[in-house]
Amino acid sequence: MRVANKVTSIEKRGSGFSIMTDAVEIRLMFMTDDILRIRAGFDGDFAEESYTLAMTAWEDRMDDVLTGYRRRIEPKEGRLLTADEKIARLAGLDHALGYPHADVDGVELICGAKMTLVVFREPYMLKIFNEDGQLVHEDIPYMGLQEDSNHRRIHYSALTDQDHYYGFGERTGKIDKREEYMQLIPGDSMGYNAEKTDRLYKHIPFYVRLNDRTRQAVGYFYHNTFESDFDMGRSHTNYVRHHSIYRTDGGDIDLFFINGPKISDVIERYTDLTGKSVMLPVGALGYLGSSMYYPELPKDADDAVIDFIDTTREENIPIDGFQLSSGYCNVETSQGLKRCTFTWNHDRFKDPARFFAEMTRRGVSVSPNIKPGMLLCHPLHDEFVARGMFVRDSKEDKPAVGIWWGGLGNYVDFTDPRARTEWKNYVRKSLVDYGNYSIWNDNCEYDGLTDKDARVSFEGKGATIGRTKAVMANMMCQLAQEAIHEAKPDQRAFVVTRSGHAGLQRYAQTWAGDNFTSWTSLKYNIATILGMGLCGVSNMGCDIGGFYGPAPEEELFVRWVQNGIFQPRFSIHSTNTDNTVTEPWMYSGSKGLISAAIHFRYQLSPYLYSLMRRANETGLPMMQPLFMVYQDDVNTYGEGINFMEGDSLLVANVVDQGATSKEVYFPAGHTFYDFYTREAYEGGETYCFPVDMGSIPLFLADGAILPMAGNELNNLTTEKVTGLRLLLVPSGRSSFVLYEDDGNTMQYQQGDYRRTVIEMEEGERTSVKFASTGTYRSPIEDIYVDMVHREKAPFWVTVAGEQIPHSLHRARFEEADCGWYYSQSKRSVQIKYPNPGRDYELLVSFEDIDLLGM
Repeated sequence: MRVANKVTSIEKRGSGFSIMTDAVEIRLMFMTDDILRIRAGFDGDFAEESYTLAMTAWEDRMDDVLTGYRRRIEPKEGRLLTADEKIARLAGLDHALGYPHADVDGVELICGAKMTLVVFREPYMLKIFNEDGQLVHEDIPYMGLQEDSNHRRIHYSALTDQDHYYGFGERTGKIDKREEYMQLIPGDSMGYNAEKTDRLYKHIPFYVRLNDRTRQAVGYFYHNTFESDFDMGRSHTNYVRHHSIYRTDGGDIDLFFINGPKISDVIERYTDLTGKSVMLPVGALGYLGSSMYYPELPKDADDAVIDFIDTTREENIPIDGFQLSSGYCNVETSQGLKRCTFTWNHDRFKDPARFFAEMTRRGVSVSPNIKPGMLLCHPLHDEFVARGMFVRDSKEDKPAVGIWWGGLGNYVDFTDPRARTEWKNYVRKSLVDYGNYSIWNDNCEYDGLTDKDARVSFEGKGATIGRTKAVMANMMCQLAQEAIHEAKPDQRAFVVTRSGHAGLQRYAQTWAGDNFTSWTSLKYNIATILGMGLCGVSNMGCDIGGFYGPAPEEELFVRWVQNGIFQPRFSIHSTNTDNTVTEPWMYSGSKGLISAAIHFRYQLSPYLYSLMRRANETGLPMMQPLFMVYQDDVNTYGEGINFMEGDSLLVANVVDQGATSKEVYFPAGHTFYDFYTREAYEGGETYCFPVDMGSIPLFLADGAILPMAGNELNNLTTEKVTGLRLLLVPSGRSSFVLYEDDGNTMQYQQGDYRRTVIEMEEGERTSVKFASTGTYRSPIEDIYVDMVHREKAPFWVTVAGEQIPHSLHRARFEEADCGWYYSQSKRSVQIKYPNPGRDYELLVSFEDIDLLGM
């Protein structure tokens, strides 16, 4: 066992610092002014060989593997302070020496532009202070960094009663993980309990710490791919301060400490490290139909899927995609009917190319399910063995055998360059060359390889599956992207994955696996999505209606759809245990509510697509916890059910069985407006609203700029927004970026987009300015503005400097192409005009009208 207790030397080394202790060398580097790398080199070699990082400040052995996904920056310089400088700097730090008690000679100070590090010599510990002199991190002395007798590497950090913890990847239960114990061991967790099951499908060792005294946040990213666990204050000992524990089965303690103070700052910087969200085709935001039922039909499953798509149109249900479960590749083998990736059951799918063409003609993308494991009886098994594509046995020179779906099998080694090349060829030949540009990677947790010492290539260096299994899903996603782009360079790829490691957001859309059909799943899956968003994974959802279990009862299904329409991924998917199929029209009495909810999602598509682009540029999630947007209100810190869609729309779904009312807390210091009635509600209070089966409680935030489609949309892939509806709530200054492009190609990377910055400033003359960049020609012909202003009606309205007509009669306003009208019932200004097609200002005067001339 090794414990870092005493510093023997500190020296500047290159662009960083080396701290030698009696147990391990620790290296520090200011990667940026706000990202500090702290690496305890228990392995001793400090090798740089990461499949994870999208940004580095050093040469890495995987640079060529991640070409196009990684960028190099220059690190920032830090200074080791002199004795006199130490004394001066310590005076500006909050309790810098404190516990353990030390004098100036017992510490060393390292300063960057925005962080100061205090290194205690004996016992070793590290304190980090932000530029305001506030303590933002503190190790536990005598325990801080250690390797236990089982060779697990451990980091102990101090926590306080004011700390709250969020993220950790894909988690169940409440959103605040204080006093929780969590494993990061990706597994196949079908039918999991959304409140209590510990491990799910992802491995993302990142979290946000938010302090309710300072209202400031910081981030912790442990750059490590081994199985690990977090204890966020559940355990306790009286001999040291209350603390959190990170423990990993191997590798270094390689911590990227990320400065705040805002949660959004932390997420942007974390996604600088691991990658921004991929820009998916616009159809990925549509309704994605699915069920294991259709591909399992013994004959003519292709016709059944096409008929399902046609039925959605008959039932007035918009649709854009179909997630094709693995029944299409369920073929006869020596051991009977088995699922075999890269094969087709031609009794079920007679002509794959024709099937894809028919779906494309309907504006529907198909995501065929593929898996990285192969049964020993797979028809292509011998080919894969001959090409050396599998993970190797830990002792013998043969493929490692593990448990797989339907029997024993082998797993593909995506750390082997040869295997990656061959895998892409199979993806091309069996799927992409048929005219399909979407791939669904499934069962990619490598959960069935129980021998963690099984060997992988690791780009020729050699490693174990225990070290690398977390990154296999990421590499599988990268290969799917590459296969599609190599076949059709201008086509935007639509990759879906169930598993993944930190950085999966740069490749794929994902979902929280095989949830159980229950009210518990509906309620707690919301926090799961919000937590993933805090980890940079914005394109996330959960199976609507539940994947595994009996069919959802009518009320549950309606409520689930009403919630699901706000999830970045919206897919109704099931394998029901009572021989039923979960479909939008399964309850005749409620299918109108289902249709209306899905249509509302399509109306929101300009907003959702703009938020997808925001995630692509900044890493910020589409679905946000209230405490992320309203960080100053500590009463939001435990809210994991009500959430913000972007910054403008508060969503308070009904998620309790038999509910007749819904309580909503509005963050303090802000005013919110009922989406439907425009009634105002002051923040800092909880209000109770009556609800029925059709209720979707929504509230506009002050300063809201909410773009919606004014024309009906039934397919995002083939139809365009020709009428734009803007819901505006003037309050101080606010802005939003409306983003448009063709939705399907890579041309946006060449500047063929339209980025319209909408800036609104409240006042006696409320101004809304529109400024656009990019070469894309917007299809928007007409604009309808709905501006909440409860105090009084306008005096006049101008568009691009020209006054537009005022109508006092609603019917005449509706008949006109251009004009304005004040709605007394909604207390809002209704304005409509043709799209000027250039930069312009909408100006609304709320000046007093002196009709009497007095």
